[in-house]
Amino acid sequence: MQMNRVFGPFLILTVLWAGSAYAQDLDAGAKLFKQRCQSCHSITPGKNSPVGPNLVGVVGRASAATDFKYSAALKAAGLTWDAATLDQFLAAPTKLVPGTRMAVGVPNGDRRKGIIAYLESVKN
Repeated sequence: MQMNRVFGPFLILTVLWAGSAYAQDLDAGAKLFKQRCQSCHSITPGKNSPVGPNLVGVVGRASAATDFKYSAALKAAGLTWDAATLDQFLAAPTKLVPGTRMAVGVPNGDRRKGIIAYLESVKN
């Protein structure tokens, strides 16, 4: 019983801190998306861009799965856009998928984490 009195508040603080950290990633990611990604990618359902695919619901989706005109390399990649794969792709797109038309990377890991958190929140 004594342990619960000590551990309980610690657990609550840990959960609150984790939620706060995620919210910070999400807020930072939204700003970074607008600064770095929005000129080529839409997050408005049904709105396509001639430059890059719409990213609504991208997390969990197979690569090249929408009606966008993807490069042959991305069509053949056979990836699923989970957080780990997005992290690798955003770090160096042409390294993960040689021949992709996406040439802009995000070398900073914290920035990628924020962008991915934001993309996870953008659902259909």
